[in-house]
Amino acid sequence: MDGVTRTAPVEHREPEVDEAVELEAPWVTIVWNDPVNLMSYVSYVFRNYFGYTDEKATELMLAVHHEGKAVVSTGSREQMERHVQAMHEYGLWATLQRADA
Repeated sequence: MDGVTRTAPVEHREPEVDEAVELEAPWVTIVWNDPVNLMSYVSYVFRNYFGYTDEKATELMLAVHHEGKAVVSTGSREQMERHVQAMHEYGLWATLQRADA
């Protein structure tokens, strides 16, 4: 031998992607109408907590008032759990569910 180490060629393969793997479906925070909180307070909460503009906060508040509920945020389950907890701390009725439910 000539003292040179030789390696055998290695076949490079891309890993197979499992098409059945899905990204986690988004979740939503829903605020429900209640007989306690004033519409102005609900708008205030949406502006203060979510940072919505006056226009967006009023639009969501009116949806809660007229339709009985409104989706106020979409994201990961953990984020929506935090938002629901915050809405409860403000005294609003809120729940979370999968966005596709």
